Amino acid sequence: MPSLKEIKGRIASVNSTLKITSAMKMVASAKLRKAQNAIGNMIPYHQRLGGILTNLIGSEGAEGVYTKGKAEIRNVALVCFSSNSSLCGGFNANVIREASKVVDEYVSKGIGVTVYSVGRKMAEAMRKKGFPSPEDYSSMSASPNYADASLLGLELSDAFLLDKFDKVEFIYNHFKSTSSQPTVRETYLPLSVEVDEGAVNRDIKYIVEPDRQTQIDMLLPKVILLKIYTVLLDSSAAEHAARTVAMQIATDNGNDLLQELTLEYNKGRQQKITSEILDLEGGALE
Repeated sequence: MPSLKEIKGRIASVNSTLKITSAMKMVASAKLRKAQNAIGNMIPYHQRLGGILTNLIGSEGAEGVYTKGKAEIRNVALVCFSSNSSLCGGFNANVIREASKVVDEYVSKGIGVTVYSVGRKMAEAMRKKGFPSPEDYSSMSASPNYADASLLGLELSDAFLLDKFDKVEFIYNHFKSTSSQPTVRETYLPLSVEVDEGAVNRDIKYIVEPDRQTQIDMLLPKVILLKIYTVLLDSSAAEHAARTVAMQIATDNGNDLLQELTLEYNKGRQQKITSEILDLEGGALE
């Protein structure tokens, strides 16, 4: 049985840890609210822009260079999102596991794979696996912004047009709720534009200036660049949600441990006092 001094030291250590986990939870909660506002403001704009593009393509069956699939898949780019730091539960482990699974799947088929790791944890894992990122994108994970996201989007779209990559995929954690961040695997290029034939009214004749194909060619790059920024915000919100939950669980576990240690300390102290009283009574009788 540990001494009272050891138990007291452990109690002090747990209290110190609780202060850290509580502070980290508050910081993660504040960042989560900010990320939720950002993704909440972005999604309606992204959906509306995608709807305009869908109507233009669906009205007369036009298409753009970014929507044409390649006949044969020989080289694939995977853009995998993670966080720069840990202490966020299974957030990084889940997305790294999915990314490794997809890499192995393509390698087994003899398809070339290039992994763009957005986040330090993903970069470290993929480097160990033999797939180092072409550049360091950790700053994008730390502070998501449209400028950096659009640069990466331009690099990927140019590589797709030049046939350097036949397909580009995203692998990231989607912010479904504070307690749920499922891993998502999604095709980025060629861009999938699902046309709802029931929603497209063929009787309406749109007047588009200068012409429909020019408008489609102008909108497609905007939708592509906006898509990668939206995914970056989504992954960021999922990270902060996972860290908030992880710190809450750590705080709850710390409080439970503190209660057990306090009870053990009080029992030990009571035993010590009882022993001292018995010693005093024994000495008096003598």
